[in-house]
Amino acid sequence: MEQKKQTSYEIEELDQYLFGQGTHYEIYKKLGAHKAKKDGVEGVYFAVWAPRAQGVSVVGEFNGWNTEANRMERQEPLGIYTCFIPGVQEYQMYKYCVWTYTGEAVFKSDPYGNYAEYRPGTASKVADLSKLKWTDKAWMKKRKTWDHKESPMSVYEVHIGSWKRHPGREDEGFYSYREFGEAVAEYIKYMGYTHVELMGIAEHPFDGSWGYQVTGYFAPTSRYGTPEDFAWMVNHLHENGIGVILDWVPAHFPRDLHGLANFDGTPTYEYADARKGEHPDWGTKIFDYGKNEVRNFLIANALFWVEQFHIDGLRVDAVASMLYLDYGKQDGQWIPNEYGDNKNLEATELFKHLNSVMKKRNPGVVMIAEESTAWPKVTGDVEEGGLGFHLKWNMGWMHDFLEYMKLDPYFRKHNHNQMTFAMSYAYGENYILVLSHDEVVHLKCSMINKMPGIGEDKFSNLKAGYAFMMGHTGKKLLFMGQDFAQQREWSEGRELDWYLLGEENHRHMQEFVRDLLHLYREHPALSEMDKSWDGFEWINADDCFRSIYSFVRYSAKKKKNLLFVCNFTPVEREDYMVGVPMDTDYRLVLDSDSAKYGGNSKRKKKVYTAKLQECDGRKHSIAYKLPAYGVAVFEFEPGAAQKGKRSHEKKGTEKDKQK
Repeated sequence: MEQKKQTSYEIEELDQYLFGQGTHYEIYKKLGAHKAKKDGVEGVYFAVWAPRAQGVSVVGEFNGWNTEANRMERQEPLGIYTCFIPGVQEYQMYKYCVWTYTGEAVFKSDPYGNYAEYRPGTASKVADLSKLKWTDKAWMKKRKTWDHKESPMSVYEVHIGSWKRHPGREDEGFYSYREFGEAVAEYIKYMGYTHVELMGIAEHPFDGSWGYQVTGYFAPTSRYGTPEDFAWMVNHLHENGIGVILDWVPAHFPRDLHGLANFDGTPTYEYADARKGEHPDWGTKIFDYGKNEVRNFLIANALFWVEQFHIDGLRVDAVASMLYLDYGKQDGQWIPNEYGDNKNLEATELFKHLNSVMKKRNPGVVMIAEESTAWPKVTGDVEEGGLGFHLKWNMGWMHDFLEYMKLDPYFRKHNHNQMTFAMSYAYGENYILVLSHDEVVHLKCSMINKMPGIGEDKFSNLKAGYAFMMGHTGKKLLFMGQDFAQQREWSEGRELDWYLLGEENHRHMQEFVRDLLHLYREHPALSEMDKSWDGFEWINADDCFRSIYSFVRYSAKKKKNLLFVCNFTPVEREDYMVGVPMDTDYRLVLDSDSAKYGGNSKRKKKVYTAKLQECDGRKHSIAYKLPAYGVAVFEFEPGAAQKGKRSHEKKGTEKDKQK
């Protein structure tokens, strides 16, 4: 009887060729464990890349973990092992038994597995991703035209396991993906964020790594549910108009025996030379970016999250550690490249390849680099020698901002430039301003406890800082809990201190941040010209002795422009004058001293008309009572005052006629 033609799930010659070239962008549909049917019998097709293994078998619940029951067949030339096992059911556990060149048997979880056993278990589980259901068609269509340069983007960074927990349960009380999706969608819509960024989604063995030491790159962690549950959460967030960003970790992986390290008994996914293949400080392995199959693994993984789970962006972790061969290493611990310097040329090419493919296949998806050095053109076009990212974390701004905000107000006048320096390079890259989890952990203090002073002074300081951040050029990111002034440092082992919202000062802080976020979303001036000096103008960047900053954000059509005035001392300025760019009306749209934020100011007038009085090198100015640590934001546009004057004159003329 003639043998049936190979079915689509099996590894074919073209698959081998593309994988060997590093360009099989959907290799995850072939490698791993996939529900299949062979000769009319249902089962699972297993495939794993283990080039230097002497042999591989599949062991699992379905064969009593018998290492001889299901030996895999080696396919050349790449050393991919395959087998079909009838009767295997979804969610059954399995591993690969890999016989190394020494004859030792090691048990590995599936590098391409889509589901994993709940920790501390380390087995993979069979999952059928073809069952995922989506109703976010409108969102996905709109995403194709989303412009990262002009659109508002305010990111809420969240660690699911410690955002909220169920109290009193015998287990750890984690919210499931579905519970979290419903609760966080409601919170994000109320607050006004545009995106949520999720830490630690890919499967990882150790909670304390926060998900940054991954063993299951193609598996949403089982801590919070199944892959179907994860997809439901993403779908629900999309239906509520919220973008989803994942932290993605292509820089390193842990040494855990069941993971990628020495997968076939030799360095398979990591560089063979420890001087390139290990992070001394982190105790982790570094991917071999020079190996086609490894680059393919990483590129396909990034595409997997975007194309299979509809993820809207990836924040790429530890980019600097990938770009520099000597990152975190002493002399003798690293090897120069072929030109004798410290740049990892293979990692550079990986980023260019990945970002080019992502832009072509998934327009509107945003690639974000956590990169802390002066590497040029991180967000530059690949065609012009750039790495091709859409956005880069502005770590320089974050450092200067936090150092300034920690200072006693008396010393701020000597450090005035720390708040203005970032504008000297603000348009060198496409930046996102970040106050992330790294800044509120490991004895760095929460945001509120970084602030000088005691009591209400801390809250007033932080409000002024957040307002300055929101007005500054660049997209925004804020870590969970900091929007209501969480007092304790973050810990992955407990939920946020939501009970603090029972106290007025924390509720006032949350309300202030909420209004800032809505101001940001509703005013194109704060986002659409983030890449141009035409969108920003200092009014006074040099008022160091009073520690006051004033600047303007312009919209492209010069409509609803915003004037920011920020006072970083506890000294009230009774009649503060600020120069203005136009002879028009200035409408107060945000007052940090408002009673709704716990302020002391009485009702203030809403409109201030420019007067012909020189200030800050401008012909016109307005005078405003600027409170201690006060922030005032005014909206203005050309011709408003003139229209008002003409209206007033017209009314006066009509009255004269009546007389």
